[in-house]
Amino acid sequence: MPSSAVQTFSDPDEYAASTRATRAELTVTGRGRFTAKLIRIDLHRLWMQRHSEDLARIKHSANLAGRAIISFCTQPGPSLLWGGVELDPSTIVQHSQNQSHYQRSSGFTHYGSMSLPVADIVAVGAAMAGCDLTPPKDPLILTPPPRAMAKLQRLHAAAGRLAEEAPEIIANPDAARGLEQALVEAMISSLGGRQVREDSIALRQHAIIMRRLRRVLGEAQPYYIAQICKMIGVSERTLEVCCQDQLGVGPKRYLVLRRLHRARRALREAAPDRTTVTDATLTPSP
Repeated sequence: MPSSAVQTFSDPDEYAASTRATRAELTVTGRGRFTAKLIRIDLHRLWMQRHSEDLARIKHSANLAGRAIISFCTQPGPSLLWGGVELDPSTIVQHSQNQSHYQRSSGFTHYGSMSLPVADIVAVGAAMAGCDLTPPKDPLILTPPPRAMAKLQRLHAAAGRLAEEAPEIIANPDAARGLEQALVEAMISSLGGRQVREDSIALRQHAIIMRRLRRVLGEAQPYYIAQICKMIGVSERTLEVCCQDQLGVGPKRYLVLRRLHRARRALREAAPDRTTVTDATLTPSP
């Protein structure tokens, strides 16, 4: 059944866990109290989300298999970078399946996403646009025709307003089917006529290094930077450049931020008499 939900969060972990079609982890880098709003809309086959966040942060996402996902900024504002490339409301990221990526913001941020089952987008893309919209092996940053992108932005925003002001309309199966058809048509028009931004060899290499870094950081013990570099096969200078490009901070600062985030999470979850601040800080993330 079609449905929608509007949620607000002060806990970055709860917010990340509520995102559909991906496994996400947030590391807040800005000062202050974190708040976020998530609008989720599930139609018959189409899922869409609208995000608002008030603090700078680094987000790691691992997209789930089976769905073709796009994402884009929904409003102008502080910079939002995906894989080291700055996005704006005129561009779309067409995501790959089963591949992780980093996204970072520098302040208050608005962005949205849409997804369809892979078989659906392939069939609709062939029928409507005469092109293959199978999720790419590597993510693509696209620039759709301006009119198509403006229509997609307008419909996406209108669906968000309905979720906030008249959720009963979205819950109506017939109304949801009409809304879904309009959104899918706008999505296909944007993808079908797009221009692909060429990624540099350096950006692709940085993405590979960051995926290796992520695997190392998920292991069962903390490492020093020199050990990490040896494990992923790069120099400390190269890792520094990659982290600055993808995360906006150096590797040492990122490790500190992750440990502090894990400490806060562990202290929230554990009994106060069983976990010390030191234990929480050194406990590896799952």
